[in-house]
Amino acid sequence: MGVEGSREHGTASVRRFRSEDADAVMAIVEESPEVASWSRASYAKFAEEDGALALVIESDGETRGFLIGRRVSDQAEVLNLAVATKHRRKGQGTALLTAALEEFELRGVKSVYLEVRESNTDAIAFYERHGFTKMGQRKGYYREPDEAAVTMEKKLTASIG
Repeated sequence: MGVEGSREHGTASVRRFRSEDADAVMAIVEESPEVASWSRASYAKFAEEDGALALVIESDGETRGFLIGRRVSDQAEVLNLAVATKHRRKGQGTALLTAALEEFELRGVKSVYLEVRESNTDAIAFYERHGFTKMGQRKGYYREPDEAAVTMEKKLTASIG
């Protein structure tokens, strides 16, 4: 597919993050203490970095969620994914993750990694439903509060050779 333009998901569409999305993304972060909290400038900067993938999902002009990831060689990482509280459990996170995985695969990525707070069992279950498997744990990975991260991986293509 590629997300050069946008991709429809019901009444919502996934598209690339633009600098004017930063305020809406910050509002979602503020209501989502379980996600990584970065500065407004960090989100805008990420959208410009080589190998970065920054997506939003919107409907009727409202940003409902976002995903930030990056590719390095044949591996990628989902760095941050959040959906506005009132739009959760409506397929918005699935649409974002699906679009990101498809884009990573188009870019030649073989494996996608992520870390999630150990206490965030809803997110862990979400990623498991999408084919991610637990790989391990990183003690003291998160701050405020201090908490371990569960590391997860999803293989995108069968390895050759």
